[in-house]
Amino acid sequence: MPTVAPLIIFKLSMFIIVTLQPPPALSLTPCRTSCGSIAINYPFGIDDGCGAPQFRSMLNCSTDLFFLTPSGGYKVQHIDYDKKTMTIYDPAMSTCSILQPHHDFIMTDIQSVTIPPTPDTVFALLNCSIDSPVLNHYKNLCFDFSGHSCDELYGACNAFRVFHLLTNSSPPCCFTGYDTVKFMKMNILDCTHYTTVINTDNLRGIGPLDWVYGIKLSFTVPETGCERCSQSGGACGYDTETELEEVLPQVIIEAAILRGHSSM
Repeated sequence: MPTVAPLIIFKLSMFIIVTLQPPPALSLTPCRTSCGSIAINYPFGIDDGCGAPQFRSMLNCSTDLFFLTPSGGYKVQHIDYDKKTMTIYDPAMSTCSILQPHHDFIMTDIQSVTIPPTPDTVFALLNCSIDSPVLNHYKNLCFDFSGHSCDELYGACNAFRVFHLLTNSSPPCCFTGYDTVKFMKMNILDCTHYTTVINTDNLRGIGPLDWVYGIKLSFTVPETGCERCSQSGGACGYDTETELEEVLPQVIIEAAILRGHSSM
């Protein structure tokens, strides 16, 4: 009998050691919270399964942060989470100082609804034909832009002055909104180039050389209780297969780990 007690003590010790071991950690991929100097908060995500499913695959983080559309990648300059705006810039877009080959700005149907350009983003269609639809049947799509004119653009901007030199006059142009370029491509509009200007409400009396060129987008944030989730140390995301949103505060993640361990 004296040899039985040590065996019982050994088995009991092994049971206690195994029972008190910490539960195995789940292989959760954390959601990155920044790309360069730009914070990545809900509803956006740069890792699949992070953020809101409506914005899935819209952002790409390489060296810089880019907003992706069917017409290309646009560098994100700033995200204002309080005003719910994102400012992007097209590296291939013409501006007052550089003329580049024209192309269309195209968004997906989902992007056009969830993160469209703001009303104070103006598209300037340049070097338009006199047969352009926006100068004829759809001339109501053109509007005055803070007192500025086509002549001012062609006269003040080195990049656009070439249009004036080629025709010895100022070819028509059109200041319009996103909906125009959304439904009509540049070949239909019969304008060779475009540029975009933001914060147009503040540009009265300011010349084209001092305009801010880019596109400002407006987004909405789904109400999912994500603020409480972030404060708890968790992350908001969605199931990558069903795209159903999930709110996983840290306390819930830890509880799930413990439940999984106790059921083993």
